[in-house]
Amino acid sequence: MNLLPDPDHEQLRYHLALAIAPKVGPSLFKAIVSYSGSPKDFFRLTKGKALKIPRVGEKLLEIQKQESSLIKAADEVIESCSKKGFQIHFSTSSQFPQALKSIEDAPVILFSQGKGDLNPERAIGIVGTRSATSYGKAITKKIVEDLLPYQPTIISGLAYGIDIEAHRAALQVGLPTLAIMGSPLDYIYPAAHRKTAEQLQETGLLLSEYAPGSKMVPGNFPARNRIIAGLSDALIVVEAAEKGGALITAEIAYSYDKDVFAVPGNLQSTFSEGCNQLIKKMKASIYTGPGDIAEALFWSKPGEEKIKKPTLDLSGRDEEEKAILSHLQTKGESEIDLISYATEIPLGILSSKLLSLEFEGVVKSLPGKKFKLLV
Repeated sequence: MNLLPDPDHEQLRYHLALAIAPKVGPSLFKAIVSYSGSPKDFFRLTKGKALKIPRVGEKLLEIQKQESSLIKAADEVIESCSKKGFQIHFSTSSQFPQALKSIEDAPVILFSQGKGDLNPERAIGIVGTRSATSYGKAITKKIVEDLLPYQPTIISGLAYGIDIEAHRAALQVGLPTLAIMGSPLDYIYPAAHRKTAEQLQETGLLLSEYAPGSKMVPGNFPARNRIIAGLSDALIVVEAAEKGGALITAEIAYSYDKDVFAVPGNLQSTFSEGCNQLIKKMKASIYTGPGDIAEALFWSKPGEEKIKKPTLDLSGRDEEEKAILSHLQTKGESEIDLISYATEIPLGILSSKLLSLEFEGVVKSLPGKKFKLLV
């Protein structure tokens, strides 16, 4: 097995060296590479040119002086991964998840273990509270079972509660599942889920942005939520308290313009407060069944005629509809106030027009009073 799939070993060394350098997060890494051309080129920049890079100051330039020690550390990580059977994927490689490449704060290095696909054709994230109720566990299992005909990869975080139920349900029905970890691959956390972590590698993956041997810090777990959100075509929140990791993941997915769904729950249940609030604030749609996902993502079951997006045709439209559709065609999606401003259509008339267009399947309403074109 080729543990290091990227052919340019030198490129990998420098990419990893810059990624593990102190105070270099994903956004700064990308700015440095965008200006320099490559991680290796950054270490060759003169001081004057390096200081022109946004957010690079005198202190950060100390990294250039640490080149040899950073390369040594990178080599140690590569050797460790090779021995343990971990794969390394850097952001410019073909195997890096395409779904993460357009996200500004996405990791620039990922470590994986397993036989699964980092670029699945269909991917659904399922998250929720660590203190799942029996109802939440049962619903999670049913959601996964109902999604089976669509053959998605199930993505979650290997945590207690809803996460582990999602992984186990996927394994039971034969769907691949990706576990996004808040710890390095060589430290399965929680340890109680080690067996599931081992089982899912047959068709899925363990995935982490943390190098083997890295120290675990509390911020790792909230940070991994952006990977779950980024990799998922749609996210389903099963049970969630008013505050917690599942809500963070939902907020991130919403900010990434992903389809977010929430399972509504008992008004007296603490672990339904988060889901109900997401729905109330229009940051999530109510999840009632797999048809909701299929409709939102234009999925069809194997053997069914492929669901086609409607074709945009402005002929026969009145001037107001033409203005609305032209605006959305340019913007992709837009808030209703901005549509009104750009088209000079009063909000009352605009709301009626948008509702009519939504019934036709030409536009779709999004949380936050946004609308997007579906063609």
